[in-house]
Amino acid sequence: MSKAQTFSFQTEVQQLLHLMIHSLYSHKEIFLRELISNASDACDKLRFLALTDDSLMENDAELGVDIDFDKRAKTITVRDNGIGMSRDEVVENIGTIARSGTQQFVEALSGDQAQDSNLIGQFGVGFYSVFMVAEKVTLTTRKAGTDKSEGTRWESDGGGDYTVDNMELEPRGTEIIIKLRDSEKEFLDGFRLRSIVGKYSDHISLPIRMREMDGDKPKKEGEWETVNKGSALWARPKKQITEEEYQTFYTTLSYDPEPPLATIHNRVEGKLEYISLFYIPSRAPFDLWDRERRHGVKLYVRRIFIMDDAEHLMPAYLRYVRGIVDSADLPLNVSREFLQHNKAIDKIRGASVKKILNELKKLAAKDPEKYLAYWGEFGRVFKEGVVEDQDNKNAISVLLRFATTKQNDGKQAVSLDDYVNRMPANQKAIYYLTADNYTAAKDSPHLEVFRKHDIEVLLLTDPIDEWVVNHLTEYQEKPLKSVAKGALDLDEVVEGKASEPKDEEKNKAYEELVGQIKTALMDRVKDVRVSNRLTDSPACLVADEHDIGANLERILKSVGQDAPTFKPILEINPDHPIIVALKPDSDDLADWANVLFDQAALSEGAHLAEPAAYVKRVNSLLTGNLPGGGSRIITDV
Repeated sequence: MSKAQTFSFQTEVQQLLHLMIHSLYSHKEIFLRELISNASDACDKLRFLALTDDSLMENDAELGVDIDFDKRAKTITVRDNGIGMSRDEVVENIGTIARSGTQQFVEALSGDQAQDSNLIGQFGVGFYSVFMVAEKVTLTTRKAGTDKSEGTRWESDGGGDYTVDNMELEPRGTEIIIKLRDSEKEFLDGFRLRSIVGKYSDHISLPIRMREMDGDKPKKEGEWETVNKGSALWARPKKQITEEEYQTFYTTLSYDPEPPLATIHNRVEGKLEYISLFYIPSRAPFDLWDRERRHGVKLYVRRIFIMDDAEHLMPAYLRYVRGIVDSADLPLNVSREFLQHNKAIDKIRGASVKKILNELKKLAAKDPEKYLAYWGEFGRVFKEGVVEDQDNKNAISVLLRFATTKQNDGKQAVSLDDYVNRMPANQKAIYYLTADNYTAAKDSPHLEVFRKHDIEVLLLTDPIDEWVVNHLTEYQEKPLKSVAKGALDLDEVVEGKASEPKDEEKNKAYEELVGQIKTALMDRVKDVRVSNRLTDSPACLVADEHDIGANLERILKSVGQDAPTFKPILEINPDHPIIVALKPDSDDLADWANVLFDQAALSEGAHLAEPAAYVKRVNSLLTGNLPGGGSRIITDV
């Protein structure tokens, strides 16, 4: 048997404990909510494991949570007969909880006590909330199925250290004894504790028991009575559930103090019977960008908790949705492998996604401002659905929002329907531009001719947008076309406007210069040609029709992926003074060609491969003559 050992908390945990003890004064009652939640989870885990190994129940199949208090000793005790923990698990889960989000919790603190207290459960550090009220905490536990000699005792006063010791422990499960500080005597009251249970934990299906009361004291030999309703909220008819009850249940699922954006409660009967209750949050959770952290939707079978498994119940692009699915048809001994190849799960998932998309569609129609608030929080993740969910691509595309050249604020507020409805009758394509950021997009030289003719262009600046336009190739039978790829033909769109010089004449006039620039640039370009998309800039870089484009190439390389390298096409503006002044036989033509290429690359956010060479060429040209024999830019002194 191991001897008692003393361990030091990690630095992040010490920061957290200091916060709990010295800073968070509001909502202290949530410590009981957190302990009950942990106890309930421990019982659910045991019930699930016992489906395949009933010996784990150890002849005690009545699972529950007991709460007791002792005014004289100033203690509150929370006890469960769930799965329990081994010594190693105690050290891993309580002593060194690096994987529970402690560091992220500390970094997310705002200094607002009420707001920070609500982060406790969201970041998976709920156990430590007990130190808001505790002078000392003693935890004893034994894992189900182990010998009684394998019990473990953990103790700490919330300072820098904690002790772990082995002990004999007859009952399985976990017991937590909280020695309250003198200032926290309000919790040594049976009615106060019962009110906290009713407020936060009334829906938990396991019985939460307390001793019968004799006035304001528990009867020493009194019977234990269940103090929570224990009815699954989702199983009740919608008409019998208040908005406050829906919101309270949402808070217990998400630890989000703000009301959800939408609540979707649905009962399906027939060949397939199940109940679903989903919430769309108002704000993004801290782990939104962690695609592997899947805890949004819980699976129940006939009111019995089975597992957290959003992966099979909800696609990744809706990973922020919270809620439950309760099936009447699945077996209780469900495994993750079973879920992967189960037609019932596939149907539930498909129907659930359609319900959520329909709810978002209704929200966008009824309350556009509220929908844009949703889009601001979740839009970048939601766009992943265009790539992942081909079955619902059309429904998803209706809900997409973009920034466009019709706006000046960069907000993603324009739908594809808005764009199509504003298109001139003779416009055949939906034009878009991808870039690193909004500033680079709105200032791109590729937009010059579109602005001249008042043609709207979608400005796509999220990295996912490159994949979105590769999968969403058309909308309402109108193709999506990049303004930075391939040849540009706007003849039909600008029909009836001021006539433009014929492209053929320009191409012929600049044929020799184009050839010399291409020779000067050698392997830097695929081609050089006269542009019909520039009005103000001297040059721009264009990707060939079927090449991946410079922005996508930069994105792939930034995340360490191999990207096929395609040479761009340099387009020159025949009406720009620099191009007009350039002569095919100029001695400095090679320098001008390279400067034009590098400037075009810089204008779209690229990093130059040889910045020193670019600076040297620019300095040389600034101190020399203008192309074609013009006056010196910087005169001799």
